[in-house]
Amino acid sequence: MDKKITFSVFTKPWKSKSIDELGEFISKLGFDGIEFPLREGFQVEPGNAEKGLPELAKKLSNYGLKITSVASNPDERVFAGCAAAGIPIIRIMITIDPDAGYMASEAKAKEKLEKIIPLCEEYGVKVGIQHHFGWYVQSAIGLLHLIEDFDPKHIGAIWDAAHGGLAGEEAEMGLDIVWSHLCMVNLKNAFYRRINGPEADEAKWERYFTTGQHGLISWRRIAEYLKKRNYSGAICLTAEYTDEEKVNEYIAQDIIYAKSLFEMASF
Repeated sequence: MDKKITFSVFTKPWKSKSIDELGEFISKLGFDGIEFPLREGFQVEPGNAEKGLPELAKKLSNYGLKITSVASNPDERVFAGCAAAGIPIIRIMITIDPDAGYMASEAKAKEKLEKIIPLCEEYGVKVGIQHHFGWYVQSAIGLLHLIEDFDPKHIGAIWDAAHGGLAGEEAEMGLDIVWSHLCMVNLKNAFYRRINGPEADEAKWERYFTTGQHGLISWRRIAEYLKKRNYSGAICLTAEYTDEEKVNEYIAQDIIYAKSLFEMASF
C-alpha cells in the first residue's frame, strides 16, 4: 500500500455513537482517519469547535485515527478549531440560486471565498470545495472555473467520484481538470434508475447510491490515474448509500475494495 495515501471515512452515518465507540468502529474497519461532520447534533458541534475538535482528535488518536477534514461552514470558530486540532481541510459545497442563475451565483461565491482567504492565511487551513448534483456546482470544469484564480494553498478542489459519474465525466478527465487544485478525492458511486414505466406520460429518474463496484464510474480507473500521477493525500469514502440500513455492511466491503485497487494499481 502506498503510504502517501490516507483512507478516511465520512462519519455522518454514525451520529449516535460516542467518540470512543466511533474510534473503535472506524479503526476496526481499516481506515486511517475520518472526515468529521462538524454540525449541530454530532459528537462535536460548531459552537464548540475550538475546544471540541482538539479533544476529538486526541481521543481518536488512541485508535490510530486522524481527522483529515471536517464538513462545516468556514467561519472563524471552525478555522480556529481545525488549526488547534491539526485538521487541514474544511469541506464545503457551493449552492446555485435558480432565480439568480448560475453565473451570478458563481460570482457571489467567488466574493465570499475572497473574504475567507485571510482566515486561510491566519490559521493555515484550506477550504476544499466539492461538486454535487442538483443546484450546486456540479462538475469538475465547474469547480475549476470557480477556483482557478485562487491559490491552491487556500482554496482546493475535492473531486467526488459519484457526482463526477452522474455528471457524465470520465474519471481521468475529471481529475485532470482539477489537478492543479486537487486536495482530496471522495470515493462513492451512483447510477440513474427509472422509477416509472413506459406507460407514463414522462419518464422519471432517481439517483441511486451504491457500492464502489456497481456505479457509473470506475474506482479502478481512479486508482490507476491517481497512482500514475503520484497523488498523495486523503481519499475519503463517504459512506453514502441509498440503502442506508446496510451502511455498515457496504462500507466494510468498500474499504477492502478500495485498498485492493491501490495495491494493484500500476504506475
